[in-house]
Amino acid sequence: MPLLRTPLYNSCIASGARMVSFSGWEMPIQFSGLIKEHQAVRSNAGLFDISHMGSLLIKGSNAKDQMQSLVPSDLQRIGVGESCYTVLLNKNGGIIDDLIIYDLGLDNENQESLLAIVNAACLDIDKQWIQENLSQSISIKNAKKNPILLAIQGPKAKEYLEKYLKISLSSLPKFGHKTIEIKNLHEKACSIFIARTGYTGEDGFEILLDEYPGKEFWKGLISLGVIPCGLGARDTLRLEAGLSLYGVDLNVETTPFEAGLGWLVNLEMPKNFIGRKFLEKQCKEGIQKKLVGIEMKGRAIARTGYEMLYKNKPIGKITSGTWSPTLKKGIALAYLPQEFTKIGTPINVKIREDIHEACVVKKPFYRRVS
Repeated sequence: MPLLRTPLYNSCIASGARMVSFSGWEMPIQFSGLIKEHQAVRSNAGLFDISHMGSLLIKGSNAKDQMQSLVPSDLQRIGVGESCYTVLLNKNGGIIDDLIIYDLGLDNENQESLLAIVNAACLDIDKQWIQENLSQSISIKNAKKNPILLAIQGPKAKEYLEKYLKISLSSLPKFGHKTIEIKNLHEKACSIFIARTGYTGEDGFEILLDEYPGKEFWKGLISLGVIPCGLGARDTLRLEAGLSLYGVDLNVETTPFEAGLGWLVNLEMPKNFIGRKFLEKQCKEGIQKKLVGIEMKGRAIARTGYEMLYKNKPIGKITSGTWSPTLKKGIALAYLPQEFTKIGTPINVKIREDIHEACVVKKPFYRRVS
């Protein structure tokens, strides 16, 4: 089956992208080089094509209340123009996907509207799961036909975006969002959805818009000096920030408590949700494994699947691992039995036939200084 391509495929090629297969899509792994792109996001600003990700528009009477039955986070805590990061759960508390839900308020037909940005590989599964578990009165469809989704991330992201749009974004808080009207090169009005969210540990924005203005946006930001970035830098950035990747660090065999996402679970709210009973039991009885941060000693790099040892006894495997360009050391995430999760616990990682020293450390590995 041929790989899918985003509307920005040719624009990425023109910007020097090297493409790879990712979740059924042909996506840029890097442009000018992973280290340069990573450092651009940490010190300036970088631009990512994330149009492969799924965008679902969920509409209908009491849409938010109905979606509450699928997620453990209290959706009533967010209002119009706000959003939250959360997870879809099965009855055993397993994570079907992680996503961001944006409250769009009422549409022109006085229907509640939510936008959900989901992982590319999970789009069809998520859509089917939501449809099966909500009433037929709720409409669930792709947010736009062939849309472009961009992420501009970095300490100067706001500065570049304001310069391009010629508006102030100072009033838009973290996890806030709004729809604004702009004019393209042919003076045609178009609307864009802009949210102060991201996946790098830096300040930044994600922008959903139609194909033509999206291509203009891509070229315009790059012409201002924003560095185009690929999946390679996106992965090192998110791992430094201690952010999990679905299908690698998160899956249906892991619960939010095990994945270090217990803060998403609002058991104090009276609303029921799929998986609640299991999570209540787990909260009471405790967990047997936990996702922890691992720091390598020396210059070894722990990769996905590498075995971890404690006194020569296997205790788990690395889920994500890389060399941190910011910290200049090997970092990783891994699920360990609860007795080995204390900060400072010394462990070993088996890399091919060699044994390398490491230890459990606090996440995130990197935290932005405001």
